[in-house]
Amino acid sequence: MRNFTDIKIGEKDSISKVITEEDVVLFSRLSGDVNLIHLDEEFARKSPFKRRIAPGLLTSSLISAVLGTKLPGVNTLYLSQTLKFLAPVFIGDEITAVVEVLSKIDEKRIVILKTSVYNAENVEVVSGEAVVKKLIEE
Repeated sequence: MRNFTDIKIGEKDSISKVITEEDVVLFSRLSGDVNLIHLDEEFARKSPFKRRIAPGLLTSSLISAVLGTKLPGVNTLYLSQTLKFLAPVFIGDEITAVVEVLSKIDEKRIVILKTSVYNAENVEVVSGEAVVKKLIEE
């Protein structure tokens, strides 16, 4: 477990994942987001994207995985997140969520992070900013 004092401004970490058909179907079931652009190939062919796209919140959920397991890691409370969806993510795309420490508020144990998700071509598909709190260390 990382201590708050060990977290440095400018530090980065990431997680990568290939978005699968199963991911999209399970996310749609869990979230109730049954938008046809995610689930119906024929419908999606008529869209500007010409094929199915992954739900934006599915792709951005990788940010939460980085925050909770790597940076800042275990014992982190997610307080807020802004998101901008910049480009589509398709089934079969490998995406990488990257977080970078922008600043810290020592007296409140708050960490502010730049959050981004990139596709395999290094195109930023999601951008935003997260605010988290490191809970008391053991």
